[in-house]
Amino acid sequence: MKLEGGCYCGKLRYAVDGEPMMMGQCHCRECQYITGGSPNVFMAFPIPAVTYTRGTPKTFMREDLDGAATREFCADCGTHTTTRPQMLPAVILKVGTLDDPSVFTPGMVIQAADKQAFHRIPEGIPVFERFPG
Repeated sequence: MKLEGGCYCGKLRYAVDGEPMMMGQCHCRECQYITGGSPNVFMAFPIPAVTYTRGTPKTFMREDLDGAATREFCADCGTHTTTRPQMLPAVILKVGTLDDPSVFTPGMVIQAADKQAFHRIPEGIPVFERFPG
């Protein structure tokens, strides 16, 4: 799978060349903060599959949390493009930053225990209260 995407202002661009490890929605509170209240709609790829082709992302990691993920975003417009979790050898790509987000089909829901009443879960896909075992 070859994909491209980037931030809202266009100063940060990336390319993907590889197959997704998973596609889904995450309803954890951390993702709700990052998205402004919605679940995080994501695709996970092996680390070598995702490369930046324009610009360098600014990074943020909470130092007060064990195993905190590194979040990458555009320093100019603030668009959050990717997350690099310590617990998984993957790049978590934010579907909304793809040039063609229609390639996304949710395959699972994780962290459903933190779901808000206004969140919607697609029918017919596996739902996990936390992470799959």
